[in-house]
Amino acid sequence: MIGLMMKMNRVEVIEDYLDELFPHPKCELNYNNDYELLIAIVLSAQTTDKRVNSVTPMLFGKYSTLEKLMNADIKDVEVILRPLGSFRKKASYVKEIARILVSIYNGKVPTNRKCLEAMPGVGRKTVNVFLGEFYNIPTIAVDTHVERVSKRLGLAKDSDDVRGVEEKLKRKFKREDWAKRHLQLVLFGRYHCKAISPNCEECKLNSICKYKKRGCREIK
Repeated sequence: MIGLMMKMNRVEVIEDYLDELFPHPKCELNYNNDYELLIAIVLSAQTTDKRVNSVTPMLFGKYSTLEKLMNADIKDVEVILRPLGSFRKKASYVKEIARILVSIYNGKVPTNRKCLEAMPGVGRKTVNVFLGEFYNIPTIAVDTHVERVSKRLGLAKDSDDVRGVEEKLKRKFKREDWAKRHLQLVLFGRYHCKAISPNCEECKLNSICKYKKRGCREIK
């Protein structure tokens, strides 16, 4: 790998390894339409995609339209979302998002960033994930996995905030690859470059990894 590094720059090496591990990366949230994806992303805050996927079939099965969801008894929605944590707040977000989509956007999720970020529970990361996944609009969303991997691999500085990491990744990767690189970095962080007990010995990037060079001490 060191010999390869002499012929290729850091970004190219990382890209090649991500392509090797995840040639066709896919979002792991289950959804059937635009609003199900948006709501699933909102629900995924501070929990796992797997856990979200365990409750959304019940949520969207019981409330099969936005109209039914906006008129649902919030206590019933809270019961369904309880396994996710922060379920009261998330139940409120879900009902209000459904109401906004029905009353303002005729049931279709807008692509305008400002309109999306005006909805409760929807921030920049959520918008980036949604636009990249559903519309394949070039975006890079920075979650905990992307931030951790980017700093360990020297794509960003330890002191960078999430917006700083996003901007640096945009400069390093080709625009047409942004959505794919985002998914690859998420999956790499989720299954390989984990926060605890990462698979350093098996990783082909350990020669350029700050975490490995620091003796496996976490980069804050």
